[in-house]
Amino acid sequence: MGKKEILYITITAILFSTMEVALKIAGSELDAFQVTFIRFAIGGLFLLPFAVMDMKKRNVRLSGSDIVYLSFLGILCICISMLFFQVGIVHANANLVSVIICSNPIFVMIFAHFIVNDRFTGRKALVLIISSAGLVLAANPFNMSEGNTPFGIICAVIAAVTFGLYTTIGKLRIEKIGDIPQTCFSFIAGSAAMLIIMLFMGKPVIAGINSSNILMVLYIGIAVTGIGYYTYFQAIHACGPSNASIVFFLKPMFAPLIALAVLGERLTWNIIAGILLLLTGSLINLLSSRKKAALSKPGTGGGTDTEA
Repeated sequence: MGKKEILYITITAILFSTMEVALKIAGSELDAFQVTFIRFAIGGLFLLPFAVMDMKKRNVRLSGSDIVYLSFLGILCICISMLFFQVGIVHANANLVSVIICSNPIFVMIFAHFIVNDRFTGRKALVLIISSAGLVLAANPFNMSEGNTPFGIICAVIAAVTFGLYTTIGKLRIEKIGDIPQTCFSFIAGSAAMLIIMLFMGKPVIAGINSSNILMVLYIGIAVTGIGYYTYFQAIHACGPSNASIVFFLKPMFAPLIALAVLGERLTWNIIAGILLLLTGSLINLLSSRKKAALSKPGTGGGTDTEA
């Protein structure tokens, strides 16, 4: 990889690794609905000009069914997955929630078998077992660390499962719509739906945002959600999905360290062991994906997935 690719991956990893800590701080003063809405409204609007340019470049026009599809994705991601994610952060330690959300690829493997006909192989079963063991070990439900609650852990797991579903369904039209436009418009649609829900429930929209937290709110919206997703997609375009996925090797390592430095959350043995198991599962999955991509290239002997 060249300097540009490394720069994109580094920026993305740093921004994504600060996500849970920043949301934990913001969530101590603002409502979970409010934080989630503002975060993705700002992030979606930040991505909008890049999305428009991408669609013009590829001459893509959205149909009525595309708009329905993007609206469904937005509601699933913002109103369900990321809302549970924010509630989980409020009721559990940021270091644990960062590990749990990084487990979403194991749910992608399960959903992909049924939704996009991606066969569930023996290798994927091994990844599922190893990663699930890491998830349980990190949560340590029978002897939870101070700051963790069963409610917070359950919310974080729901967030990981539903984000895995969002990612899988997103594969259905991403080649037509494009990664940046699909992410941008699903964020905007989901934020609009969240705003309607908030108004109906009488939740605060901008009330409570003041000089003491405005910079954190802007950081979460512009940096973490806007720039973070933009640089991640640029990394994918520059060096491919497999190389760009290095971001999700770095995040489980960096995020707990940032939580330790900023929030004083203890880095316990079970968190470390859980991270190692998750990384092991991710590495097996990555190597399998690279092998599959290599076999798919012309002259390499075919492009079908094989049973491990």
